[in-house]
Amino acid sequence: MKLQSYTITQGKDRAPARSYLKSIGYTDEDLKKPIIGIANTWIGTMPCNYNLRELAVDVARGIREAGGTPMEFNTIAISDGITMGTEGMKTSLVSREVIADSIELVARGHMFDGIVALVACDKTIPGAAMALLRLNLPGVVLYGGTILPGKYNDKDITIQDVFEAVGANAVGRLSDQELLAMENAACPGPGACGGQYTANTMATVMEVIGLSPMGVNAIPQVDERKHEAAHYCGEVILSAVKNNLRPRDIVTRAAIDNAIASVAASGGSTNAVLHLLAFAREANIPLTIDDFQELSERTPLLADLKPAGRYTAADVDKAGGIPVISKRLHDGGFARSSAMTITGKTFGEQVNLVVKETPGQDVIRPLDNPIKKSGGLVILKGSLAPEGCVIKVTGLNRTEQTGPARVFDSEEAAMAAVLGGKIQPGDIVIIRYEGPRGGPGMREMLGVTSAIVGEGLSESVALVTDGRFSGATRGFMVGHVAPEAAVGGPIAAVREGDSITIDVKARRIGLDISVSELHERLAGFERPAPKYTTGVMAKYVALVGSASDGAVTSRPTL
Repeated sequence: MKLQSYTITQGKDRAPARSYLKSIGYTDEDLKKPIIGIANTWIGTMPCNYNLRELAVDVARGIREAGGTPMEFNTIAISDGITMGTEGMKTSLVSREVIADSIELVARGHMFDGIVALVACDKTIPGAAMALLRLNLPGVVLYGGTILPGKYNDKDITIQDVFEAVGANAVGRLSDQELLAMENAACPGPGACGGQYTANTMATVMEVIGLSPMGVNAIPQVDERKHEAAHYCGEVILSAVKNNLRPRDIVTRAAIDNAIASVAASGGSTNAVLHLLAFAREANIPLTIDDFQELSERTPLLADLKPAGRYTAADVDKAGGIPVISKRLHDGGFARSSAMTITGKTFGEQVNLVVKETPGQDVIRPLDNPIKKSGGLVILKGSLAPEGCVIKVTGLNRTEQTGPARVFDSEEAAMAAVLGGKIQPGDIVIIRYEGPRGGPGMREMLGVTSAIVGEGLSESVALVTDGRFSGATRGFMVGHVAPEAAVGGPIAAVREGDSITIDVKARRIGLDISVSELHERLAGFERPAPKYTTGVMAKYVALVGSASDGAVTSRPTL
């Protein structure tokens, strides 16, 4: 092996470096082995990442037993759920870039030979993968695991139910005591949000794309088997280092296509569109937002998972895990079996080796009995979103709506209107200036969308935003509208009462005014003053690109 860590650890001139490292317990023998960084996103502010410190111990043990030397370091994490609906939520997507940057910096500075990234909450997963693709060092991503479902009235519930309960409580459909009981029951212990929301969607993506060993991510965080999975990842990274197997050997266009198919088949989060576009940019792979439409359209929806379905993420594990989804994609010809994985085996080889489907399970449907013949994501374009936008159609009973625009220039204003009973059946709620630059940070709208559902308006009200949605969002909700309002996109020209048309079958979203009227309105557009003028948020605004290109900051114009 040609180890880049030797640049730091070997040679007489490196005696000062070795002296530092010996002071904290490393030996000469340790420093001759491959140095593996353990990038840990543990944080004490949320349940999602709470057990990752324990799992890091198992990863380190696996690395040592396989012949390497582990060096653990931390990066950051922001809880999407806890910050939801507040100014703090603006930091979530920004954190994806900071996580990627910080892992990249530590790995470059200390010249690790490989990386194991321990991840959980939403942005830690893509942030870690983006860093691995930049570094192109052998790397493994291990998802800490889902939370177990809570119990309320003898039914499984997740945090989605609590968000929707807020809306139900606002209109008197749920008492204060019932709301508190659900609040107390929904999150019984550590783990990431328990449906096919963004964290579990991206955990699925990591296995299917090949950066996580198949069969490790669906194990719940509190399950004892997670310790074995962590130890195994320590072994896998040493094998990858010895065989010089690097992320860009794995994350090819074929692997990305497989990942998109897994999102479609599992009814996954719209955030996967942003993150997979970002992966492609980091790996220099051509990919456009339109590719998601093509791949989703030909892939059946197979997993009956929340937010629209019956089951939680823990039920995926009981059914046999993500390998069962992978097996369906493989057997149906919806995935390219030759794509390489971090184990050194192809996607097809891994599927056949790992899959152990639970007999009689109905969480993941057979190929001949899909929930829908096409996947859960649809890309819309039109006069309101020339660069595109995204709607998740899982569980939707309607495919079109035309109605009056109810225009709000912030999430808070829209939330106040919803909770105040000012939104009527047939309305199309427009929330703008919440895009990557306008927010900044492209906040998720789970509070607003859940309030609409909780108030019983989900079958008659639509929502359109240049912001994002949580993976827990359900209903007729359109996000990622691009160009965003802050840069003069057509959504900035919408006026209260304008007619908006959303047509899923035609894949169209339009502002129903003449082209000349639209141009006249946009000609008078004045870019709003920035909300942040210093610090990380201001840097982000200066560098971030369009949501239709992944909202990445990695390619600044110099």
